[in-house]
Amino acid sequence: MASVETHKNGTARNLLSKAPWTDEQGISMKIYQGVVLTLEVIVLIVKMYATWFYSIYKFFVPPEPKSVKGEIILITGAGHGMGREMALSFAKLGGTIVCVDINPTGNQETVEMIKDSKGKAHSYLCDVTSRTSINEMAEKIRKEVGEVTILINNAGIMPCKPLLQTGEKEIRTAFEVNCLAHLWTLQAFLPGMMERNHGHIVAMSSMAGVIGLRNLVPYCGTKFAVRGMMEAVHEELREDPRDFSGIKLTCICPYIVDTGLCKNPKIKFPSLMKILSPQEAVEHIVDAVRREYHEITIPSSLYYINQMFRVFPRSVPLHIKDFLDSGLEAQ
Repeated sequence: MASVETHKNGTARNLLSKAPWTDEQGISMKIYQGVVLTLEVIVLIVKMYATWFYSIYKFFVPPEPKSVKGEIILITGAGHGMGREMALSFAKLGGTIVCVDINPTGNQETVEMIKDSKGKAHSYLCDVTSRTSINEMAEKIRKEVGEVTILINNAGIMPCKPLLQTGEKEIRTAFEVNCLAHLWTLQAFLPGMMERNHGHIVAMSSMAGVIGLRNLVPYCGTKFAVRGMMEAVHEELREDPRDFSGIKLTCICPYIVDTGLCKNPKIKFPSLMKILSPQEAVEHIVDAVRREYHEITIPSSLYYINQMFRVFPRSVPLHIKDFLDSGLEAQ
């Protein structure tokens, strides 16, 4: 019995001797880890404050617009609306425009308008919902024009009706055009940008990708997805051990633009939230691309209003939304 007690006591003493608070090496390691963690937190705080003050500085002193002369700029949905206006604007700035659309007549008209203004443009017909078609087109563009350096995913459709009245085909098509097409073009053109560490990806989202709106449930889903994809692509590039700092991303979130998609807009305060023309919207888009902004809303005030009200309880911004009483009626 005594030997058992001795064994138990010996075991207890052995465990006690191995406890980290009695081991000088263990205590030293814990102190070291604590010091390292404290320094890391201090560095993090310094970085956060430095970035915050730098952002404030950039708000008042925005970056100089970069030149797009000589860039090969591919724009989907270039046959009309904002796609056409972007093509015309970037062509005037010296870019070589690759116009992509499923509508041959409208696409060719855009190309002719650019050439009439002494610009450079090429026309390619493509169904952006088809990954195979996009890959085949990408190969032709590389051979006939060169590597795309600025990709603008602009093509989109907007079914506008209550969710329960929206058919399966309409929903699938909306996601294929507004969302999946972005993935297919990224897979086709991003590798070339990564090889040279040079490029710019521009995605057309919407204020419907920032706040939910009735009669636009599938559309909102596609535009929220676009913003999420752009953020995720940014993180993949940023966290890659290779240097991809030369590849920029810009996400565009317009309010209501008169492109023909918005048939029945509802605006309570037109002077505060007016419908923009494609030309007005494109001025903001081109400026955002040239200044390499990560994300913008059109008008820009909506970006700050949204960020501010996101910190409030959910019911507070809903009161503001009800007061503004804006959106789209069902078609």
